[in-house]
Amino acid sequence: DAVEVFERGLAPRSVDEVLIFFPDPWPKARHHRRRLIQPSVAPLLVAALADDGVLRLATDWEPYAEHMIEVLDAQPGLVNLAGDAHFVPRPEDRPVTKFERRGERLGHAIFDLAYRPAR
Repeated sequence: DAVEVFERGLAPRSVDEVLIFFPDPWPKARHHRRRLIQPSVAPLLVAALADDGVLRLATDWEPYAEHMIEVLDAQPGLVNLAGDAHFVPRPEDRPVTKFERRGERLGHAIFDLAYRPAR
């Protein structure tokens, strides 16, 4: 479980990049608590990131993208690299996943986010 790795398996400020591409959006309201990006997880991500580290995320599920923005922008230890725009352009080096291809096939927009520690 990814949360356990961040809780117990990583030294503070030891990770240059955290990449979370197309996590399960758990679209049903009763399952939202299962989403990876949660207020309880955001401080763990901040603690793991090196001072010049970057948290990069992508999703094709707009409600989850909005949830990510809400949770991560509220985290005092993170700065959104897109500022008020919220979303960054798709990084050229981000791999295309099967979930991204599926989302595009279904006509979903792709949302990329990037944050750095506020230290």
